[in-house]
Amino acid sequence: MTDRRRVNGPVGSTNPPVFEDEPEQEFGAQKGIRTRTPTATRKMYLKTGVTPSASGSAYLEIEASRKGAVSGLKLSCTVHGPRSLPRSTPFSPHIILSTHVKYAPFATKQRRGYIRDPTERDLGSHLETALRGAIIADRWPKSGVDIIISIVEGDHDRETSKSQGGEAWDMMNALSGCITVASAALADAGIDCVDTVAGGVAALVRDEGDDTTPRIVIDPIPSEHEQILAACCVAYLPDRDEITNLWFKGDLPASDMELYSQLVEKGIQASRNSNEVIVNSLLISTREQQPHERHDGTTRMHIAFNLQR
Repeated sequence: MTDRRRVNGPVGSTNPPVFEDEPEQEFGAQKGIRTRTPTATRKMYLKTGVTPSASGSAYLEIEASRKGAVSGLKLSCTVHGPRSLPRSTPFSPHIILSTHVKYAPFATKQRRGYIRDPTERDLGSHLETALRGAIIADRWPKSGVDIIISIVEGDHDRETSKSQGGEAWDMMNALSGCITVASAALADAGIDCVDTVAGGVAALVRDEGDDTTPRIVIDPIPSEHEQILAACCVAYLPDRDEITNLWFKGDLPASDMELYSQLVEKGIQASRNSNEVIVNSLLISTREQQPHERHDGTTRMHIAFNLQR
């Protein structure tokens, strides 16, 4: 008598593939070298209004450092609100900001889970602090706004992450991109802000075969340097000359305050470069939304109104 409820497997058996890690000697020979100057950032592509169903949205893409080795950073942000809160919520004279940062399961070479891990919660907390200093919160009492960022592709290198903890340093670039794309999405949603906040990263690195003192570079990538000693991520308001969030990571001597100041200055310089991308993207989006003018000075909207009358 056969069991009709049993699910029979295939007749032929197969073994799952198991991939071995590359030797450190071979990987070291393939390691990339930074070709950019210490004050140069990677190229960015920023587009607003990519999600029509949301109040505001933006998409940010940063080019890859080396073809086929380290992928570029790709972020998608949607803003929902401002909208009224439920009646059961206590009265708040300011807007309630909620940020949610999540890696896609396929964003990195090491597969991510569907539930947020502590790394993603830290990114959301820093993002909320950076944006809270830019939004004019008292314009919307008892209202809430949700900012959701999906990291579609992260600039993680698995081998570098395993050898020198590069995943911790990649978080700085991810936070910088989250701040930049969220600022563009807030502007696209029409939420009043004191300025467009932008993110930038600066790091203290030591290159291979370099016996001199470490140098400071902006927009660092762990795979392009022998060792990253420290890094800082800055959320900066250029017109007001204010910092809304500052995140340091690494080992720096507490007595050398000049080194801290130099890292912050370089981070501000990287933030200014990101802010130029935001401004240019918003200008292009505004021109696309404006009605096209004719040679006689009238617009298509006015002509259509006259025809209806």
